[in-house]
Amino acid sequence: MSATLETLQKQIAGGEDLSSIVRTMKALAATSVRQYEKAAESLDHYYHTVELGLSVVLSSRREFPVDLVLDQHKPIVLMVFGSDHGLAGRFNEQIVSYALEDYWSEEEEKSGAFPSGSLIAGVGEQVVNRVRAAGTDPDQCFNMPTSINAITPFIRLLLERVEKWHSREGVERVLLFYNSPLTGGFSPRAETLIPVSLSNLRQTRLQWQSRSLPTFTMPPDQLLSSLLRQYFFVSLYRACALSLAAENASRLSAMQAAEKNINERLDELKISYQHKRQEAITEELLDIISGFKAVRRKTAGP
Repeated sequence: MSATLETLQKQIAGGEDLSSIVRTMKALAATSVRQYEKAAESLDHYYHTVELGLSVVLSSRREFPVDLVLDQHKPIVLMVFGSDHGLAGRFNEQIVSYALEDYWSEEEEKSGAFPSGSLIAGVGEQVVNRVRAAGTDPDQCFNMPTSINAITPFIRLLLERVEKWHSREGVERVLLFYNSPLTGGFSPRAETLIPVSLSNLRQTRLQWQSRSLPTFTMPPDQLLSSLLRQYFFVSLYRACALSLAAENASRLSAMQAAEKNINERLDELKISYQHKRQEAITEELLDIISGFKAVRRKTAGP
């Protein structure tokens, strides 16, 4: 009986330690969710400003550049954002499934099968493992940034890699796949980084809020190149920040479920411990009473 009580005590102590860890992780996830969401939100106005700038430059050109006609035989890059750490529910499984199955199937129906030489860039150790488990070896693997300050140098690294894909391997299309946070969860998203739809950007000028249209003094080609670099940077930054926010939202949900399960298990263990302890006390009292009666009979004599 004492060994059973000791085992229950150890299980309760272990459960309480685990509950403390889960509470800490839940607090960190809750803090990180809002931090990354604010980082993504702060880019929205800047992103729109860059779009407006591009529309002005494109509209000022006498010869409007036509959208790139894609070569269906050239490889496509699928950049999938996931996480480096686990305990995030189905965060990584869902985005890999969406990128390699759902979205892929839709594109095959619209334009035929993707080129066989298509490349996959996995961002996050967990997502890389799941891409490999799906039977595909990523061409490039990256680690997700661990803080807001680490996102900017990480995006510069991605842009350098995209430039190498374009110049060395002739890549003309780069697709971004990432989870975006929603109320109570997250949702997978797909976004085209390259090629840029110049015709869509030009139409942004039609939504200009002022009757006075802006002008510029820089050479149009130089300004267009600068704005496009900002456009690529903001697009990647926002995808990364939203993915990190969704990861922490998923981890927060997983920790809340884990905390509930741990607390329920602790309640069961504590009830079992109380029952066992009561049984042990009852047995000890019965032994004392039995001993007392035996001594009393022996003292009373025949």
